Parts: sequence; C-alpha cells; structure tokens
Amino acid sequence: MESFSEREGYIWKDGEWCDWRDARLHVLSHGLHYGSCVFEGERAYGGVIYKLHEHNERLKKSALYLDMELPYSVEEIDDVCQEALKKNGVVDGYVRPFAWRGSEMMAVSAQDTRVHVAVGVWKWPNLFSDALERGLRADFAEWRRPAPETAPWQSKAAGLYMIGTLSKHKAEREGYDEAIFLDHRGYLAEATGANMFLVIDGELHTPTADCFLDGITRRTVMGLALKTGVKVVERHILPEELGRASEVFVCGTAAEVTPVSSIGAYHFNVGGMSKTLMEAYREETRSWKGG
Repeated sequence: MESFSEREGYIWKDGEWCDWRDARLHVLSHGLHYGSCVFEGERAYGGVIYKLHEHNERLKKSALYLDMELPYSVEEIDDVCQEALKKNGVVDGYVRPFAWRGSEMMAVSAQDTRVHVAVGVWKWPNLFSDALERGLRADFAEWRRPAPETAPWQSKAAGLYMIGTLSKHKAEREGYDEAIFLDHRGYLAEATGANMFLVIDGELHTPTADCFLDGITRRTVMGLALKTGVKVVERHILPEELGRASEVFVCGTAAEVTPVSSIGAYHFNVGGMSKTLMEAYREETRSWKGG
C-alpha cells in the first residue's frame, strides 16, 4: 500500500500550496499529543464536492467545540477544496480539510498555539466496495460511545475516533469487516465511522444521535427515504431488536450506503430498501450541482 506521505500531488497548508511530500508538521505539535484536531470527510463526484459548504460549516463548528477558531472563513475553505481537486487532477475522490493546534505550547493548556488548516484530496472508492453485494460482516465492539457530558460528541474530532481504530482492528483480526458500537446506556449507536439504519416492518429505524455524530450522510439518507414514502423513526434501539430487522445498512461519506449481512449472531438480507436507498444516494450525489 502506498504511504500517504509519499504520494504525488499538492496539499494546501496555511494559505499556501506545497508539494505533497513537503506537507509536514513538527513532532511536538499539540494536535498530535493532545488530540486538538478536527477534520471533515467529503466526496467529489464528477468534479463537484457533495454538500461542500455544509461539511465545511461543520468543520468550523467542530473547531469551536474544541475551543479553536479557524483562521479562514468557510467560504475560503470551500474554494480551496474545489481548487485542490483541480490542482491534483481528481474528478471522483475524497477531500480532507482539517485543523489542528501547533507546537507553540506543549501542555494541556494551549491558549497561545497557532491553529493550522490544511486540505488534501485523493482518489478513493467506496470504503467497503468489495462488500456492496454480499453485505458487511460485523461484530459488536467491546468499547462504547461515551456519555454526552464526557466528550465533545457533536464535533468531528480526531480523538473521538481512537476507540473506532481499536474496535476496527479487533474486528478485522477476527475475520469481520466492521464493528458496531453500543452507547453508554447499552443502546445501538453506530459503526466505527458510519451511522446505521435498521429496516423493521417496512419502516426505517435509526439510533437517536444524542452521544455520537449526527452524520450529514445520515440526514441525507433519512430525507431520501421520506421522499420515497418510507416512514423514518429515530429512537433508542436495544441490540436485541436486531432480531426484528430484515435489513441493516450503514452510511457515511466514506462508506456511502453499504448493506450489512450480519452483526454477531444476527443475520440480515441485502434487501430491497437497502438497494433502493443505495441507488437513490448514488443519484443524489452524482446529480449534485454544488453548494
């Protein structure tokens, strides 16, 4: 696998374009040691970034949750993201704007650190492209999403993904594709980097996002389902209710809409609603005109 530090192309960092290999940060950067970093995941289809402004608005809000103020406006970051596609010759790909605290201070308190911003893009297919037909095999994670008063859960913050990495590694070592989190109360929450939906009696059920990120793709899928006349129910869902589900799928910018064939001992069909929403999401993203 090609290292992300050794690719060809250009990355925008702190207002300037630099060669991909020269986009460095100091080893004593606060973002590396204390997790003061936020990011976005965006996809471009046909040279247009889907819901670009909405994503970058969330980047700004995520930074504020971590007591960081971005030194660039959302509109400026929008422009850089579009320019990054063109400069790197990417038409269909992944866009990663992110911000972190620099190396001016090395302590928990970091009032005087500089907030850096960068944007990188690369070609990247669906995260689970090899499982779109068969469905993902998942198991339950041993970690849980923390209570809302214990972490800035509304933020797409780098530190919140640590248990995702740990859970994903364990799942892959045991032959699974993905891991599913419960929340601090024992309700279903999400996958390691995607939201989840269950089809129960012809309705679409999704866990209430009150301690994990309310994804932009999640809200998009809910809107698409409502357009097709499907009832959408947001609620707290116990894991044993998976036994009532005929279909399960996950969704996110990287995952798009991907069906799930099993979670632990529970098995599901790669069925009609999942396929309908996969196609509806594909049409929605490929016909997006910008904004």
